[in-house]
Parts: sequence; C-alpha cells; structure tokens
Amino acid sequence: MQILYKELRPAMGCTEPAASALAGAKAAELLGCEPSSLQVFTSRDMVKNAMGVGLPNCALKGIQAAVALGAFGGDSERGLSILSTLTSDQIQKASSVRVSLFIDDHVPPLYIRVIAKCDDRQAIAVISGEHDRFSYLEQDGNVLRSLAVDTCGTELEKEDELFLDHVSVEELLGYVEHAPQEALDMVLDAKKTNMAIALYALEHDYGLNVGKTAAESLHNPPLSLAEAFSLGSALAAAASDARMAGCPLPVIINSGSGNQGITLTVPIAVVGEYLKSSEEKLAKALLLAQLVGLALTARKNRLSALCGAFTAAIGTACGFVYLLDGTLAQMDGAFNTMVGNLTGIICDGAKMTCALKIYSCVEAAAFACKLAVKNLSPDSESGIVGRSSSESMDFLKRISHEGMEQTDKTILSIMLGKQL
Repeated sequence: MQILYKELRPAMGCTEPAASALAGAKAAELLGCEPSSLQVFTSRDMVKNAMGVGLPNCALKGIQAAVALGAFGGDSERGLSILSTLTSDQIQKASSVRVSLFIDDHVPPLYIRVIAKCDDRQAIAVISGEHDRFSYLEQDGNVLRSLAVDTCGTELEKEDELFLDHVSVEELLGYVEHAPQEALDMVLDAKKTNMAIALYALEHDYGLNVGKTAAESLHNPPLSLAEAFSLGSALAAAASDARMAGCPLPVIINSGSGNQGITLTVPIAVVGEYLKSSEEKLAKALLLAQLVGLALTARKNRLSALCGAFTAAIGTACGFVYLLDGTLAQMDGAFNTMVGNLTGIICDGAKMTCALKIYSCVEAAAFACKLAVKNLSPDSESGIVGRSSSESMDFLKRISHEGMEQTDKTILSIMLGKQL
C-alpha cells in the first residue's frame, strides 16, 4: 500500500516538465524573490523527455521553459500538477528570463538541479530519484536538506526498491487475490481519471490523432472481444495524444509516467467492460497490471533508452489474461511473448509519437493474451526470452543497464543535433 500511494498519483502534463517546473518553483521560493537568472543542470534523459512535449495551458516547450514557468509563480505544494494553472504574466516572464542549460553525464537519469539567482542571493533545489523528491535544498549557502541522490535515501525506500527489483509475477498475483479494498479502490479511481482524458481526446484534435483515427471504424461499446481489444488500444493512444499535446486534464501516473499509467488502465477498463467483469475482478486485473509495471520499472530505471510503453504493456497483457480467467502459467506466457516481440523499442523522449508506440504495444499485449489463453508462447530457446517471466525480467534489466547506455547517448545526440 505504501508503494501504491507513492506511485499512483495525479500529474498534469508530461512528468519530466512537471518535475522541472517543480524544481524551478522550489528554488524561487527559497530565493524569496523573482530570479534574474536560472541555471539548470540535468541528465540527458530529462532533456530528452521534455524536449518535444507540449506544456499544459501554454505554447512553450522544453525543460528550460518548464523551469522558468515554475520559478515565476509555480506553487511547489501542487506537486506534479504544478502546471495545471498558468497566468499570462507567468508565461510572459518565463519567456523572457535567461535560463542556462547544462547536461551532466555523471548524474542519475532522473535528476534536475536548479540554481536561482537574484542580486547577491542564490537558492538551489534538486529533484532526483523520483519526479517530486527534493533530495537537496540550499538557501544562500545554508544547506536545508541533503539526501542520497537516488531513491534509496531512507530504510523504507531501500525496502521498496529491493522488493520491486526482486518480486515475481506469482508473488504479485498472490497479493492481488487478497488485496485490501483500499488498493482496489485506488486502481478504480485511476481508471476513472485516465478514461476521462481518453474519451475527451476522441472529441478533440491532438497531435497525430492516433487514437481518434484508430477508433473511427470501431463501435463503442464494442461488439466483439476483438473489437474491445482494438478499442482499448485506440483509447489509450487517444489519451496519450492529448497528454503529449498539453491537454489540461490530469492523468494517474505509474512509475512517474503518465503514458505508462494510461497504458496500464485504459485498455483493461475497455476489455473488462465488454466482458461485463465484476468491479472486483476488474480492479484486481488493474492492480496486477499496475504492480507488474512497477516491478519492471524498478529493474530498468524510471528513465532509460527502453520505452516505458513497452514495459507497461507487459503488465497490460497480464491484466488481460486475468480478465479472461487465465492461469499464472498463461500470464507467464503472455509476458514472454511480449519480451520476444517488442524488446528493443527505444525511448526517444516524450512527444506526439508516444501515442503510436502505446497503440502498437497495447495491440501486441492483446495478441500476446490471445496466444497465452491457447497455451502458446515462445520458449527459452527464443533469443532473450527466459524460462519464466522472472528470468525474462532479469534479461530486460541487463539489456536496459548494460546494453542501451550508448543507445541513450546516441538518441539524445540526434535530437540535439536536429535542434542545432
């Protein structure tokens, strides 16, 4: 429950810009006046994930703009919903202030340090490890907070990380079957919030209109299970279309990612409704999916070169199997089919094409489920597929940490090169 409360929270807009605005707001609050200049030291992954995404309620983009918006009127008490309200004065000041950006190759993927200056005053705010975790605060040379840079700063956080990094699908399913009502209510609330932005997106034009286009030939409500799977993919993509374009509606995140939160809720909600699943069964399918998503993120890092929509969709596949009364062995099969199919999808930042990736990943999750309920899945002779989902998780961890470090650098180099 502590992990779920920490991880399933609302956010407005993409979480990397939101975290950047949060750091800017805190630095300005410590400064005690409007800054005359801002310096931002951050990781390549933070820059990558903020470069091409729209910010809610304005036309600005990028990490520097997000920091400036936070610094000129953002309220740090609003957390990751800090960009939910913006004033014209705030936008004007954010557009005119000087913001220097430096990429630091020696910090964790989720890291941003903002230095706000005004006359002879200076304040520093650092967010690291999680999108709203202030690990360092300094005011005019006085250190107010200094925690470990990564998330393992307290005994509770160490226990969380250790648990998530080693937990199996079998153990998660065991928890889900006897989960407290509080946990079930939480994922049902997440489903309600994320379905709202998905349905809203079908009535408006956002980004590439991936979801709206995919839904054009589908009935709502769907007339068959196959159509329910397709509508789930379309609605998940639609929610991402809206979110990446700066739609001012909240999303319940997973692992610090709104797109992952969408992927883990919307498709399962659509299929569950078609199947006329009980509220309890739907909630347990959603909870299982959310927990599988969290376990995979713990192994690959919150920001990496491995696409989060892919790892989240593995959780979605497990949720689909649960809705269809599948066994643990069939969930393992769906898990391994996803690993054998889509491993290698890269993360090239938050932007309009995230909706395309979500659509493709959820479609793959549906097909993995279809194979699994027929007891069909790849065996361990197939490439990086493990003998079990647990072994496949370990292989994904190795690929993310050992295999994709240079890939991440190359992706950002290409993205920065286009801007220059």
